[in-house]
Order: sequence, then C-alpha cells, then structure tokens
Amino acid sequence: MNTKKIELSELSKRIDPVVNMRESWYLVTAEKDGRVNTLTAGWGALGNLCEKKTAIVYIRPQRHTKQFMDASGRFTMTFFEEHQQELLFLGSHSGADMPDKIEQAGLHSTSVDGQPTFEEGKLVLNCKTIYQDALKPENFTDSALAEANFPDKDYSVMYIAEIESAYEILA
Repeated sequence: MNTKKIELSELSKRIDPVVNMRESWYLVTAEKDGRVNTLTAGWGALGNLCEKKTAIVYIRPQRHTKQFMDASGRFTMTFFEEHQQELLFLGSHSGADMPDKIEQAGLHSTSVDGQPTFEEGKLVLNCKTIYQDALKPENFTDSALAEANFPDKDYSVMYIAEIESAYEILA
C-alpha cells in the first residue's frame, strides 16, 4: 500500500470536519493484543488544545472498540470517498459478536506508522489520546439534546487526541 505523508497544517484542505465526519462518516480503529477492531463514527471535531493539533471522537461506553482504544491509548480515524455500505455494516455489527466483521464488510486492514487503517481509505489520522471524559447529562445546556441522543443514558465518552501524523492513502 502506498501512502503520502500530509503536513498537519494541510488537513483543512483535505477534509471538511463538518461534512466528512457527519455525512460521510469515518472509521475509528484501534489495536489490542494483536487484534484490530473498528467502529463507524459520525460525531467528531478537529482543532487544537494545549498547543497540539487534535481530533475529538465520541464513543458510547458499550462499544467493543472502546476497550481497544483504552488499552492502546491510540486510534486511527480513516476517511473514505466511497464504501458507505461497508461503513454501514461496520457500524451495525459488533466485533464482540463478530470478530471477523472487517473481513465480512469486505475491507482490508493494514497499518501506517504501526497503527491500523484500511487499504480502501483515502485519509488516515494517527491519534494518541491525551484526554477523555464521559459526557454528563447535567452539563448539557439543552436537556432535550441529551434526552434525544441518549435515551438509554449511555452517554458517550469524549476522547481528545493529539494527531501525531496524517497520510493520504494512494490507490
């Protein structure tokens, strides 16, 4: 697999964090004990914190990938130009119940800088968690948002991560 390293200052030219994250989705992927797990995400942000270029992802506590992220302290965010059906499949099946869900989705895992990603992706961000905290219902200034988005009270954990590197995946 061929990749081209991207300067972090160039990310905004390659990704629209509002459109690409919400409308196109992306995969959050982590490795633990030599195994890779991934989930489809649609919430997130890019920015900076503590003089670091950062990415923020929100993961519900019951998601299987969360334990991989917690164990490794690292994860990738892989963006695609196509493959919506595959992302839909990965977002609706748990790696706890289907350990080969990546294969069944028809994607091919690989690594960049030692971190897991996918050959079919177009852009991968290698991230190192620097802060995490669970969203709290009492901190929503509009309680209707909490009620509508978390009816089961399974408030997402917010992961703020330093973007260590970014790569374009070349066909």
